Formats: sequence, C-alpha cells, structure tokens
Amino acid sequence: MIRQQVYILNNILMLLDALCIIFAGYAAFYGKLYLSDSTWSMDEAIFTGAILLVMFVNNYVMGRLHLYSETKPASNGSLIFAVAKAVVISFLCLVTGIYLLKQHEISREFVGLFAIFSFVFLCVERLIARLYINGIAHRTFHARKILVVGNMERGKYVSDLLSQQLSWGHEVVGMLAVDDEEAKAPECLGKIEELALILRKFPVDEVIFAAHGGRSVDIGAYTQVCKKMGIPSRILPALWQPGETSISAERCQGVPFLVVAAENINATGLMYKRMLDCLGGLIGSLVFCILYPVISVAIKLDSPGPVLFRQERVGRNGRVFHILKFRTMYQDAEARKQELMALNEMQGAMFKLQDDPRITKVGRWLRKTSLDEFPQFLNVLKGEMSLVGTRPPTLAEVEQYDLWHRRRISAKPGITGLWQISGRNAITDFDKVVELDCRYLDQWRFSDDIWILLKTIVVVFQRKGAS
Repeated sequence: MIRQQVYILNNILMLLDALCIIFAGYAAFYGKLYLSDSTWSMDEAIFTGAILLVMFVNNYVMGRLHLYSETKPASNGSLIFAVAKAVVISFLCLVTGIYLLKQHEISREFVGLFAIFSFVFLCVERLIARLYINGIAHRTFHARKILVVGNMERGKYVSDLLSQQLSWGHEVVGMLAVDDEEAKAPECLGKIEELALILRKFPVDEVIFAAHGGRSVDIGAYTQVCKKMGIPSRILPALWQPGETSISAERCQGVPFLVVAAENINATGLMYKRMLDCLGGLIGSLVFCILYPVISVAIKLDSPGPVLFRQERVGRNGRVFHILKFRTMYQDAEARKQELMALNEMQGAMFKLQDDPRITKVGRWLRKTSLDEFPQFLNVLKGEMSLVGTRPPTLAEVEQYDLWHRRRISAKPGITGLWQISGRNAITDFDKVVELDCRYLDQWRFSDDIWILLKTIVVVFQRKGAS
C-alpha cells in the first residue's frame, strides 16, 4: 500500500508540474502580448516546441533532484531551492536549443516571463501539495491508522520513518511493546499480548511488526490475529539493522524469500557485463592470434619451455580454472618461489617481487607492455574471467585468506580492475588490495567497467604495467 501511494502521488505531482509549465507558457505569451500592445506574435509550432521542451526537461530534472521520491521534502526552503535549480537547468536547455536551432526571433522577454511564471507556478503548486500532505492529509477521516508492534528502539525507528514517508494520509496511533518495562512508556498502548484487544478498541488499518530477533515472540501467531480480523500487517525483518541496504524481498514461483545481497551486480548488470566480455574477449582473442607467432618465437629464443603458461587459479566463489598467459619466467619458477618468499614485498596473502630473478628478459618486456595478459582473453570468452574484476588468486593464496578476504572472489576475476589502475606497484598491503576489490563490487556500475577499461589502456601506453 505504501509503495502504491508513492507511485500514484508522484504521478499526480508530475502531471501537476507539467500543467504548471503549460500554464506558465501561456501566461508568458499573453504577458508579452500585453507588454507589446498586441503587436507581437510568435510562430505556433515554435511556441508549442518551447513549452514541450521545458516541460519534459523540467520533469526529468525534478526527478533527478529527488522531487519524485518516496520521502517528503525536508522544508519549504529546500523545496523552493530544488524547484529553482530545476527551472534554471530547464531554461538553460531552452536557451541552448534556441541558439543551436538559430531561432533568434523568439523574444527574450517571452523566455524571461516564461521562466518567472514557471518558477512561481511550480513553487505555489508544490507548497500547496506539501501543506496538504504534511498538515492536512493525516488529519482526515480516511487517514490510514498504523499500529507499531515491537521493542522501543526499532519501533521508534519505524515511527520516525513513517513521519517522513510520502502518502495521502497516515498516522501512527501508538505502539505495543514486547517486554514489561518498555510497556510502561507513555507512547505504548500496552504489550504485544494485548494485540487483539487493542485492535478492537482502536481504529487500526495496518499493523507493523518491528520486534527484535528474540525467539520468545511468535510473530506468526500475531500476524494470524491480524489476518483473521481483516487487518493487513507488515514485518520488519529481525536481521535488519539501520544502515542495512542489502536486504530485499523476492518471489520464486509465488514463494516469498528475504534476499541478503552480497554484491551490487544484479541479473541485468551481469547480462550487460557478459555482453561486454564477449565483445572484448573476441577482439582480444583475435589480437592474441596475431601476436602469437611473433611472441612465441621471442619466448623460445630467450629461454627453453612452453610459450603459454597455464596455472590453476581461483575464480568466482571458489571455482578453479586454468589461467593462460604468455610465459614470462623460467621453467623452474614455481620451484624457486619458496626460496624468494622471504623477499616478498607484499604484506599478506599475495607474493610480489619487483626485481624477481625468475623473470626472463623477454618476460620482463612482456610484463612491462602487458602483452603477457592477452591469452587471458580466451579465459574471458570461456566465461571463466571477465574483462574487469578482481585479480585471480592462486590456490595457495586463498588458503591464507581471512574470512572477509573471500569477498573478493565472490565475482568473476578480471584481466584488469581497480588495483591495476590504482598504482599497483605502489600498493604493498594485501588488505588495501582487498579494499579496492570490495569497493568495486559494492559500488559497481556498468559505466565503471567502461571507465576502468579506458583507464587501463592509458596505463598500458604509459608503460605502467607490472615489471
């Protein structure tokens, strides 16, 4: 019901905002006509186009400024300031359009009056709407009466949340406490055991359960009381805490589940990411095929051994795959690694040595130019890796991980990532690497992958690859 009210109210506000712009356009037209003693005229198509442009841009900008959100504006001042910003941006777009289309016959006085009337009409409309929603709606006969049931801390949080909620009228009639001590508070109507009595005594349209996770409270039994009496109820999950944003509800064949998300990439994001991987993987694999004959000869002439290096790495959520690279080290590199562990420049579960004696001459050049990474595009095409992600660790590294370190392998590893473009040669603390990886996963946007790929190209051409 709450979400439906927000949707309906915001659609009404969008319609009213659009009507304000239309009325402002006609007011500006007749105002300019009056000021020019009826000697001024304007092409009807241009007039209509100007109004429509401002109307659509204004609605979009007001949405971006959270004027169509689920919370009420904090104050009249913040509301007026937001409307002013929307009007300024909308009319900057109109003036830009006039300039680009060379419609210089449009009167400056008309544009000025249009902007002034738009601002005034929008402010009046929004202030009236705010006055009704904040001061009148919750006092009406049909205002939705809500009873909050739970412990005081969570119940108070829900009450404060509802006081900021956009709706066409609701009121918290009181609270029912879970334990005896909290039931003595003045805002409490009684204890949870008295729910049926309270529902008979007071007009209640909805009950919100916001109890803590104590097993002594049988929420299911009390929701059934509400259901028998025809009163809808809503439950705040006990595992939710203030600041928690990863919990959501989802249905599978009609069965409701609470989902605790661990990453910011949804199904749509994964699809777009995979499409980018397929495109980039195909291009990279073609480049790999072109480079292979030349690089393979250089590797063979420099040192004995295979051209390609295959090693088991850990992928998404512990899946093991074989990563491919052009060989940059001598054949006995893995055997000699234990001898060099004391010289490790990284703090934590990662090995890194700036002047690693196991690297061949050709291998050093391949790493400097990042050409050794090109075989990994085959891993990307197979779906084992992504273009952008976290660095794929070895099995030995993962065995040393703390619990929170495993967060970085909850997504596909990537050829490049935040660590690679953030001065990886300067980062010597493994925890800092994990923090970068977690930041990427928590704040992921598809545009981030594009930006990281472009930044990687710049880094490679600046010869900031691994040495």
